[in-house]
Amino acid sequence: MKIPFLKQVLVMAGAVIITGCSSTAPKIVSTPIANIDSIPLKITDLSETELKGWGGADLMADTIPGMSVNRAYQEIIKNNKGKKVIVAVLDSGVDIDHEDLRSVIWVNRDEIPNNRKDDDKNGYVDDIHGWNFLGDAVEENMEYTRIMKRLQPKYEGKPASSISTADRAEYIYYQEAKAEYEKEYNETLQNKNQYEAIKKQLVAAHSAVSSQLGKEDYTNEELRALETEDQQLAQYKAMLLQIQDNVNENIPEALEELDEAIEYYAGRIDTHFNLDLNGRAPVGDDPYDITDTDYGNNKVAGPDPKKEDAKHGTHVAGIIAANRENSIGIKGIANNVEIMVVRAVPDGDEYDKDIALGIRYAVDNGAKIINTSFGKYFSPNPEWVEEAIKYAAKNDVLIVNAAGNEGINLDEKRVYPNDQTPENSQEISNNVLSVGALNFDYGSRLVAGFSNYGKLNVDVFAPGTKIWSTTPNDEYEYMQGTSMAAPAVSGVAAIIRSFYPKLSAPQVKQIIMDSGITTTTSVLVGEEGRNTQKFNALSVSGKMVNLYNALILASQTK
Repeated sequence: MKIPFLKQVLVMAGAVIITGCSSTAPKIVSTPIANIDSIPLKITDLSETELKGWGGADLMADTIPGMSVNRAYQEIIKNNKGKKVIVAVLDSGVDIDHEDLRSVIWVNRDEIPNNRKDDDKNGYVDDIHGWNFLGDAVEENMEYTRIMKRLQPKYEGKPASSISTADRAEYIYYQEAKAEYEKEYNETLQNKNQYEAIKKQLVAAHSAVSSQLGKEDYTNEELRALETEDQQLAQYKAMLLQIQDNVNENIPEALEELDEAIEYYAGRIDTHFNLDLNGRAPVGDDPYDITDTDYGNNKVAGPDPKKEDAKHGTHVAGIIAANRENSIGIKGIANNVEIMVVRAVPDGDEYDKDIALGIRYAVDNGAKIINTSFGKYFSPNPEWVEEAIKYAAKNDVLIVNAAGNEGINLDEKRVYPNDQTPENSQEISNNVLSVGALNFDYGSRLVAGFSNYGKLNVDVFAPGTKIWSTTPNDEYEYMQGTSMAAPAVSGVAAIIRSFYPKLSAPQVKQIIMDSGITTTTSVLVGEEGRNTQKFNALSVSGKMVNLYNALILASQTK
C-alpha cells in the first residue's frame, strides 16, 4: 500500500541538558523534536533500504515519518543498556529458533527443561519459553460464527414476540451475530468470485500476449510495442497495460497475488465461517469455563513443524526485539529485551478465556509489557479479559494493543479487548495503550487506510504499513496492519522501562502519548479514502510515537 504523506518537525531552539533519573540511563544532551508542519516533503519513492527500515527513520533527517529510533540510538542510547525487560507476545506463536530471535527469547530458569514436571509450581509443566494455550489447534471460527452455532438451536425460527424477557438480551445478541455472519460471509464469497473471474481473464490475456511475444516476463515497453490487428488481442494488450501502469508490476507477479487472494478468501470460507468446524477439539478443554485451566502445552511455535502457524507472532516479535548486534537480518526496536511467548491467537478469532489466562500467565511470570496484536467485535465473556487487564494494572504491567484494521471509528463501534467502558465514559484501567497505524509517505494519507481510529479509543499512531520483519524458518517478509504498529510501540515502551525502571506502567503510557509528534494537517481515514479529518483529532493524544522524544521526557519524569 503506497501512499504520499506530509512532514512536520523542527528542532526547538536552545540546548537542554538532562540527567536521567535512573543510574542505568544515559545522560541526555538533546532537544525534543517539535510539532511543526513546515518541513519539505519527500517527493521521491523510498529505496529498498529505506522501506525496510522506515519505522526507525527520523522526520527531520530522512523526511520519513518513523519513530526516530536510529537517531535515538546514535545520540542518546549509544551503547548503553539498562535493566533487562521481559515483553510477552500474546499472539499466534513465535519461531523461537529464528536466527534473529533465538538470542532474545525468554527462558524460565526456574523450570527444568523437558522433565515433565512443574518445577516452579506455576501451574504449567515445562514452560521454558512461555505457554501454548491453543495446544494443537490452528484453524478457528470467527466469534460471531461460534455464537451462531451455540445459539441457533435455541432461537432460529422463533419470532421476537415469543422470546421471554429473561432471554431478550441473548436473543438480540444472537441476531446481531447472525447479521454479521451473513454480511461477512457474503462479502468474502463475492470477493473470492470476483478474484477468480479476474484471474480467468488475466490468464487468457497473458497467455495470448506471451505466445505473441515469445516470453512470459515481458516489460511494459515490449507490451506497448506489440502491434496487432486482432481485436481480441488488442483488448488483452489494453487490459495488461492497465495492470502494469496502475500496479507497477509484471503480470506473473500479479497472477501470484491473485492466487494468494483467492486462497485467502477460500480459506476463510472453509474455516472462519464453517458452521461444522470444531476448531477447539484438539485442545480438549471447555473454552467457556474459566476454571478449566489444565490445558495447552509448551510448544510455543504451534504444531506445524514448518512453524507457518507462528508467522504473525514471529513478525511481531522481530519488530520488538530482533537482535540488534548480530549483523544479520533486522534490528528490533529494543536492545535489552527477552520475548516471552504466549500462544493464544488462532487462525480465526481468539477465545476470551485464552486471552484472560494468557495475560495472567505473562504477569505472573515477570513480563512488564504485553503486546496484544489482535481483536474482535463480539465477545461472549469480556469480563474475564477486563479482570485480567485490571490484574495486569495492579501488577504494574503495560498492555500495548493493536487498534484494528477495519478503517472505522472505534468511538462508534466497540472492539475487544478494550480498556473503555461500553459507554466510553471512562477507562477500566490506566495500563492499556491502543495503537493505530501510519503510512510511510506524508500528505493526506498519513494514516493507513485500514487503520481504526478514535478520539476516545485509540491513544497514538505508529508505523504499520509495509513493515519488514522476521518470519518463520529464518526468513523475513513485509506485513502490515495495526498488528505491526503495536509492537513498534511495545519496543519503545521496553526501552523506557529498561532505562527508567522506577517509572510505572501508567507513567510510561503517558510519556509515550505526551512525547509524540503531531500535525494539524487533514488526512484521509478509512479504506474508501472519502473521510477527511484532522490528524490530531484521530486519537486521544493526537500524536505519532517518537522514541527520541520519549527518552527525553522519560528522563524528566520523577
